[in-house]
Amino acid sequence: MSIAIIPARRGSKRIPGKNIKSFCGRPVISYSIEKAKRTGLFDRVIVSTDSPEIAEVARHYGAEVPYLRPAELADDFSTSDDVLVHALQLLEEKNQLPETCCCIYATAPFLQIKSLREGLDLIRNNPESASFAVAKSPWPILRSLKMCPDKRIKLFWPEHERSRSQDLREAFFDAGQFYWVHTRSFLRNKTTFPEVSYPVIIPRYLAHDLDDQEDWQAAEIVYKALNSVSCETEAENNERFSEKESSSYV
Repeated sequence: MSIAIIPARRGSKRIPGKNIKSFCGRPVISYSIEKAKRTGLFDRVIVSTDSPEIAEVARHYGAEVPYLRPAELADDFSTSDDVLVHALQLLEEKNQLPETCCCIYATAPFLQIKSLREGLDLIRNNPESASFAVAKSPWPILRSLKMCPDKRIKLFWPEHERSRSQDLREAFFDAGQFYWVHTRSFLRNKTTFPEVSYPVIIPRYLAHDLDDQEDWQAAEIVYKALNSVSCETEAENNERFSEKESSSYV
């Protein structure tokens, strides 16, 4: 048995209402829910939220919201690992703990079904392992720069000032899409990044961190280009359900 858990708290300082903000005409969380359901990998798709409004939207798109997350797990300092522990402990109390679990971010409209399947395949034979999506860094991180207190710019690793970029090791960054774990080992270690972690390498054009309005606009442009779809047309075809309809999801 395997489940998907999608963390989606109410508060977001830089993008208000981020987890249900319209992305190309649909609440952004709907993409994660839809992809999780289409994989055929999950017995349940659960959204963990502290918001009745997010819960309503999540249910409309086919996810379960069996509880509202407590406030102490919905502030700026709560981590995805904290939320995942809470969700799995509740399932364990009901003797519903799955063998594997995938934490999927609510703001992952570029998530690919094949990547989710690859992530599960990578951890099948090692109950202490995890996997998550990564993309290759577009520049050598050993040549990266830091801002000093006096506003001067310096290399983090000055010993590589004259190193050729082709001689430096490739680096990867967390794409912020999904995290596969074995539930029992996760509950022991409480980390989605254990010692044995495998990468699902995705193209860099599918890795978008939606942290501010500029990120959001750029990601919509890429999404439209990849899908040849007009956000405006999609919006017309996916109008928010009426108050009469939505009341049945509360």
